Amino acid sequence: MIYLELFLSFLQVGLFSIGGGFAALPLIQEQVVDVKKWLTMTEFTDLITIAEMTPGPIAINSATFVGNRIAGVGGAIISTFGCILPSFIIVLTLAYFYFKYKNITIVKGILSGLRPAVVALIASAGFSIFILAIWGEHGFTWNVADVNFIALGLFLVSFIVLRKRKPNPIFIILGSGLVGMIIYLFIGV
Repeated sequence: MIYLELFLSFLQVGLFSIGGGFAALPLIQEQVVDVKKWLTMTEFTDLITIAEMTPGPIAINSATFVGNRIAGVGGAIISTFGCILPSFIIVLTLAYFYFKYKNITIVKGILSGLRPAVVALIASAGFSIFILAIWGEHGFTWNVADVNFIALGLFLVSFIVLRKRKPNPIFIILGSGLVGMIIYLFIGV
């Protein structure tokens, strides 16, 4: 039964995550945190971190991680297959029709219309992670005592460096992780 639940949950994610892995994050969050309660929001944030650091698409890495966490290797395979199957079928179908009708104006219009929706899904995922990092699992409050100033500082410094210097984001991720580790482990804040 758990295999069927994993398959159907990630089939929905794979079916409705237009725009790639980051656009899938709100859908994955809804399935594994809100609906099924397989992970807490903190565990989901850890999942995103792990899925982002490992090679491959973030949605597939997330499906594999959740499936393995819930039902072992079999769950990982079933979840990953559920996540991949809709894309595989859709891409084969769309490729056929795209090459057949690619010069039609309405097709170009549809593809242009999908771009803002994808941007909104990515922004939603980023905003959820930002709120969790700065205010914790309880969410946004006006109470200054609830703000994690270390996380806020790391975010602001990383954002400014990314905007001004434009380094490889991997260096920002590694640097933020190192500074965070030093602060939280060795200083004991």
